[in-house]
Amino acid sequence: MAEEEIKNIDDVSAQDAEKTSAPAVDNIKQQGDNVPHWYVVHTYSGYENKVKNDIEKTVENRKDLQEKILEVMIPTEDVVKIVKGKKKVKSVPLLPGYILVHMINNDLTWYIVRNTRGVTGFVGPASKPVPLSEEEMRRFGVRPQQKIDIDVAVGDRIEAVSGPWEGTSGTVVSVNASKETVTITTDMFNRDTSVEIDLADIQKE
Repeated sequence: MAEEEIKNIDDVSAQDAEKTSAPAVDNIKQQGDNVPHWYVVHTYSGYENKVKNDIEKTVENRKDLQEKILEVMIPTEDVVKIVKGKKKVKSVPLLPGYILVHMINNDLTWYIVRNTRGVTGFVGPASKPVPLSEEEMRRFGVRPQQKIDIDVAVGDRIEAVSGPWEGTSGTVVSVNASKETVTITTDMFNRDTSVEIDLADIQKE
């Protein structure tokens, strides 16, 4: 993504941006490679937190989005100020008027993000989303994800060897390749309980 795109998109207004109707669920077209990437979204200045919260609430209320829009982030940096001889550290937006969205790019996710109140468009040619490169991700404080190759299938017995669920074992009931997690059922307080665990934290028993 060229840095000029971020500068030029400031001239785009919400009134001028293209609005479309929501795509039918059975008519969703894949725009990318079915792999989640980070995209830059332009918002009205001061609307960053509201846009982030609104997208997250939409995803929370719609199961069909939970494996497609994975994270919304506002890049920040710490600014040190000396006030009356005391040092104060304040986090401020690194890119005022922009947020980052980690998602699989298709008609539905584009529509949901683009039509969130306060959003004026994606950063890219003709407002078409362009994924961040790894260099740009590091610049904005996003850690590039390492692809985890682990042979786990529904029905396998696994144990969490690190992370918050370390020591927990159970049977795999689902595998989420996009989020790189598995859901297991495990016995907790004499009841079967579903637990989601990162692939990086598990091993087969």
